[in-house]
Amino acid sequence: MQEARELLLGAYREFNARALDAVLARMHPDVVWPNGMEGGFVFGVEGVREYWTQQWQILDPNVEPLNIREDETGRWVVEVHQLVRDRDGKLLLDTTVQHAYRIENGLIVRMDIE
Repeated sequence: MQEARELLLGAYREFNARALDAVLARMHPDVVWPNGMEGGFVFGVEGVREYWTQQWQILDPNVEPLNIREDETGRWVVEVHQLVRDRDGKLLLDTTVQHAYRIENGLIVRMDIE
């Protein structure tokens, strides 16, 4: 249980630091990841890399975990405070959302936004 928490906390820390390779190393090669900008999903570590690279060219998102819990289905649900700014620093979004993760063998295999 502690390993899953540390995996997720590290992923958020690395995402916010834009340490792309470090956070991608926490994912299964065939990870399924939500495309929060256009809808649908991106697939695989390289799909996530391309998605985030594109996203960070136009947005400056920051997500801080507030609470992490395992739900009854075995998913890890993270309540996050999400701040999104444009590249000029203008605040576009300030909200709390839930991210739900599937973790297998110490790697993130899927994330959903709820």
